[in-house]
Amino acid sequence: MKSYRKELIFNTATRREFINITPQLRQCLVESGIKEGLLLCNAMHITASVFINDDEPGLHYDFEQWLEKLAPEKPYSQYKHNGYEDNADAHLKRTIMGREVVVAITDGDLDLGPWEQIFYGEFDGRRKKRVLVKIIGE
Repeated sequence: MKSYRKELIFNTATRREFINITPQLRQCLVESGIKEGLLLCNAMHITASVFINDDEPGLHYDFEQWLEKLAPEKPYSQYKHNGYEDNADAHLKRTIMGREVVVAITDGDLDLGPWEQIFYGEFDGRRKKRVLVKIIGE
């Protein structure tokens, strides 16, 4: 069995952003040389997410609106966590959107459904964040 590890680095210009990372993960798969196995991709920060969904701008807008209703950023004073930092909402949004994805690798490609894409979700951006890619298989 072979193993591959890489960290992707993101530094978003805005506090919240969704980035399609499917092309970067496919490149990692090529670099790994693995044809059959599993790819794990997870955010290494507790205010960011990795998830699978459709790459459709209207849906991304809907996610943003829905998350903001569930865990509004402001007023900062509504959260007990917000003393030293102002990112309690980002922690909650990450919990809702998830930490990681695991995708099967078949015939050297990601075994995704017809509309599935893999996204990095940033909820407290404007600074360097890491995403782990771990691929195991043959």
